[in-house]
Amino acid sequence: MDNHEKVAEDEASRQVSNGIVHDDKNGPVNLAIPPRLRRLHDPEVSFQEYQHYARITRAEQDALPKPTGKKNLLMYLIPNLQKAETGPADVAVRPDVNTSDIEQRKTITDEEWTNASRALRTAGTGAIFYLITTDILGPFGLPYAFATTGWGPGTALYTVFGFMAGFSGYLLWDCFMGLDSFQFPVKSFGDIGFRVYGTWCRYLFNILQAIQLICNVGAIIISNGEALSEAAKFKLCYAICCLVWALAGFVLGQIRTLQKFTWLANVAVFLNLTIMFITMGAAAHTDPLYSASASSAGYSIDPALVTPVNGTYPPVQHSGGLPSSNFAASLNGAMQAVYSYGGSMIFPEFMAEIRRPRDFLKGMWSAQLFIYVCYMLYGLFMYGYQGQYVQTPAYLGISAYGLQTAGNSLAIVSALIAATLYGNIGIKVLYNNVLVEFFKAPPLESKRGRYIWFALVPIYWSVAYVIGASIPDFAGFTGIVAAVCILQFTYSFPPLLHLGYQIQKSAMEGETGFDASTGELAVQDRGIKRWVRGFLGKRWYLNVFNLLYFLGAMALCGLGIYASVKNLIQIYAVPQLNAFGCTSPLEVSA
Repeated sequence: MDNHEKVAEDEASRQVSNGIVHDDKNGPVNLAIPPRLRRLHDPEVSFQEYQHYARITRAEQDALPKPTGKKNLLMYLIPNLQKAETGPADVAVRPDVNTSDIEQRKTITDEEWTNASRALRTAGTGAIFYLITTDILGPFGLPYAFATTGWGPGTALYTVFGFMAGFSGYLLWDCFMGLDSFQFPVKSFGDIGFRVYGTWCRYLFNILQAIQLICNVGAIIISNGEALSEAAKFKLCYAICCLVWALAGFVLGQIRTLQKFTWLANVAVFLNLTIMFITMGAAAHTDPLYSASASSAGYSIDPALVTPVNGTYPPVQHSGGLPSSNFAASLNGAMQAVYSYGGSMIFPEFMAEIRRPRDFLKGMWSAQLFIYVCYMLYGLFMYGYQGQYVQTPAYLGISAYGLQTAGNSLAIVSALIAATLYGNIGIKVLYNNVLVEFFKAPPLESKRGRYIWFALVPIYWSVAYVIGASIPDFAGFTGIVAAVCILQFTYSFPPLLHLGYQIQKSAMEGETGFDASTGELAVQDRGIKRWVRGFLGKRWYLNVFNLLYFLGAMALCGLGIYASVKNLIQIYAVPQLNAFGCTSPLEVSA
């Protein structure tokens, strides 16, 4: 290329970046900067511009044809049997272009830019129910929650947690629908935070989300390690039992898209139900696993409740109210209930990969109702038969070896599926927010992107193993993760995000707003005055509620962290339990 050509190219690039496009017939025409030429997470993009493109995208998605053919009960139970959807998502993209690099984006058209976003939205809305309920930790931690809070408080807390988790899902969905578009796709929780509050919020959300996801994988490594050690009759070193599942994650973690994950999600739901039936039957006809009393709910409340006297363990006990004055133990148990509703953190990722996100609420509310009814019945049943001796996960507390092994074997498979999902989203958070943003990594669907993913998976699972194997107390570990991370994404951040979203949306009323043809933005005011006016808009009552909701959730967060730390201190006082030890936590009695 000679100097003349280079100068011409630089001038063309400068004109495009300034919003000027040359028309051969009419001359230069002022236009807004095309979305494809914006920086990733560009703070110069206004809230009004996000809203403008979101309206266009929602209209296109609403016009997509729905799946055809007759439906029966089996198709609702297994959504994959439905005929595949067709529509604008079936578009050709250019795999040779690294859309993470703004220089390469200059070589593609606006249509190719939006097609790259359309091509990633392949999951059917029927898959949402299964993806949300693909959870090994929720149902099997709930008996522990009831054992530490009692019949009445436990039921009341779980009911309130369930309704508010559904409400939080609605708040996230409302924000997503108004901010996501093919031009500016929302890919994570942090993207919503960035568009509402700015860069600092995205960094905060991404850091906490990365911590929670890798801790979720670590918690599953713990539960599977305990299950394997129990199945091996404690003849295999506990640290090695955990390592086995980290190595398994090296292979399963290579699944990259939620569309390919749906079949596994279907299987996991039915596996969890089978495990619940097995453990309920075993609990009704056999004694609790007394030999693991040091990791039971009763030990966290008061060690005397599970300490044998003259070789005889105390009888199974129940409580209508809080079982003791040990408030910290009850709070830590409540955090196990919070774990049941921990899926909100990856709701934006789910919405980002389905073709019609407007239908997300159907799958979400169905999943929340399923979680509430099934998990509640299971938790109450197990507490009724095992009382203070219940374990978390509950299937580890079965004394009959045959039924114990059957439940553990199925739980291991289901847990690996859940861990694969958490790892999938966790690596995507790392990839999109670190490698893409700072190192201009290529899209995941490209050949180079697949190679990078292949290398990231073993690193991610190795870190999760180190976290899991170093903390032998499952209840304490999951409790502090629930308080620090899960509670925030399910109960604190959604009302905070919706508060900021609704304030800015209300402040737009009566304004000309964003002009797509010129890129100009007309607003009445800016700064504090604008935020106050938006807060006092038409839906002021919802803003007040969201503010109180956020403050209440933050207070619960502080209490939960305190309770979990107290529980960990108590467990680490047991000399047989230490980091990377060979003694299984289930082998230690009070």
